[in-house]
Amino acid sequence: MKIEEIREKTEQELNEIIADSKKQLFDIRFKKYTNKYENSADLGRANSQIKELRKSIARAKTVINQKKEVK
Repeated sequence: MKIEEIREKTEQELNEIIADSKKQLFDIRFKKYTNKYENSADLGRANSQIKELRKSIARAKTVINQKKEVK
């Protein structure tokens, strides 16, 4: 998700995005560490998904903090 899209959302929507992303992150990591991926392509895709989810969580948290500073 792009930062412009994140900035347009309310704090409640951002918290929902964070919760959903954390759940997806947990699921991907669980599959990764229990060897549920059959080939290296799937494992590589999982690694990139983890990276993107972590970034989107950080972006959402940053926007929440920026909105709190403005108030």
